[in-house]
Amino acid sequence: MIWGIELANWNRRKLVVDRADMAPEHRLSRTLGWPHLVALGVGAIVGTGILTLIGVGAAKAGPSVILSFVIAGAICACAALAYAEMATMIPASGSAYTYTYVVIGELVAWIIGWSLILEYSLVVSAVAVGWSGYAAPLLQAWAGVPMAIMQGPELGGIVNLPAIAIIAVVAGLLTLGTKESANLNALLVVVKIVALAVFVAVALPYFQRSNLEPFMPFGFARTTGPDGVERGVMAAAAIIFFAFYGFDAIATAAEETKNPGRDLPIGIVGSMILCILIYMGVAAAAVGALSYTRFSDSPEPLALILRLLGQPGAANYLAASAVVALPTVILAFFYGQSRIFFTMARDGLLPGALATVSKRGTPVRITLFTAVIVGTIAGLFPLAEIAALANAGTLAAFVAVSVCMLIMRVRAPDAVRTFRTPLPWLVGGFAILGCLYLFASLPARTQGYFLLWNVIGLLIYFAFAGRRRVSAGEA
Repeated sequence: MIWGIELANWNRRKLVVDRADMAPEHRLSRTLGWPHLVALGVGAIVGTGILTLIGVGAAKAGPSVILSFVIAGAICACAALAYAEMATMIPASGSAYTYTYVVIGELVAWIIGWSLILEYSLVVSAVAVGWSGYAAPLLQAWAGVPMAIMQGPELGGIVNLPAIAIIAVVAGLLTLGTKESANLNALLVVVKIVALAVFVAVALPYFQRSNLEPFMPFGFARTTGPDGVERGVMAAAAIIFFAFYGFDAIATAAEETKNPGRDLPIGIVGSMILCILIYMGVAAAAVGALSYTRFSDSPEPLALILRLLGQPGAANYLAASAVVALPTVILAFFYGQSRIFFTMARDGLLPGALATVSKRGTPVRITLFTAVIVGTIAGLFPLAEIAALANAGTLAAFVAVSVCMLIMRVRAPDAVRTFRTPLPWLVGGFAILGCLYLFASLPARTQGYFLLWNVIGLLIYFAFAGRRRVSAGEA
């Protein structure tokens, strides 16, 4: 009995079912190797974050946005180590939701799954809308398509058709096959990495030390200025955090990985290390080449920097590469969300009919279901004021995974771990405290929206999911 509501199994823990014991329609095909996972992680991590948020971060922290990247990257790296250990201990689809279900219990797992749904929905929708911002002018110029049907209501339009279209394309790719989608994703990731390398190569020769002074004009901690804008290194880190996560989507691929014990740690940790190095190079080149006041808050800061440096050709190449390669972010997070939905449906917390795979081993029903949800958000809803909610959902998941890792170190210290997090209590503790601090650094309005989202989720759980009968996969 909780709050006067009788629930069947709110505190029950999930038992991981061996693949051989699953019903055939619930088995995902094992087609991914570690190169696919690294590409999936880099595809998710390197996207709108580095292409746009460096300008937002610079407005909040000045040149010390470099330090904001270091802090956000360090917290994410610690969380990534916890993910790698849990992924090899529990090589099942579902990521943080599944780990929490196995280690803590169903109610907390529902909250984390509900938070992941929020995170992935907003990221997929926001990136689709951002991609549409590049595509819409091209469609108007080349095909004469009216802007009214290519912009959402927040911009005075009717529906954002390009955003819906790119989501439909990605959904189609994922229904064709996971390996085929991963191969295309890897190719587009190379396009993104080359574009960022070109930016660093072109901007670095313009580096001037004077552009880094004063290094920390707004201080370290989050402060609110007279204009009501929150600034400081940590205020920037709380937003820049968006630019780093995405590696958690790799953990959702556990059941589709050929050798989870080897490939998952390489994919999770490898993609994070690679992206931290890329981000540090891009951030240093950006703030060193030009005063942050000239590109802060720009929706396309890297391209703007190149144009202001007198390099329009490189700027156009970077913008074109973004149009071509941004769908990798949509693909990675769309993939992750569809697998979260699939696992929750297979566990009985969502309609069980959604947890069915096709003859090709892909969950077609749940992929189409996900496409309808994120397509509706991208096509109709204004996302500018609530995009930070994605950060809140991710921070909750990172805390949960780090807590699960520490619980298992106490509960099952001798359990087989093909990957062991070094200094687990230090790494896990830093991830938990760092994520909590970043959450506290988010705008109060964002925190309120996140609380409201979870209240709605709890009401749904108490009304429906928590009353179902216990399945064979729970204890």
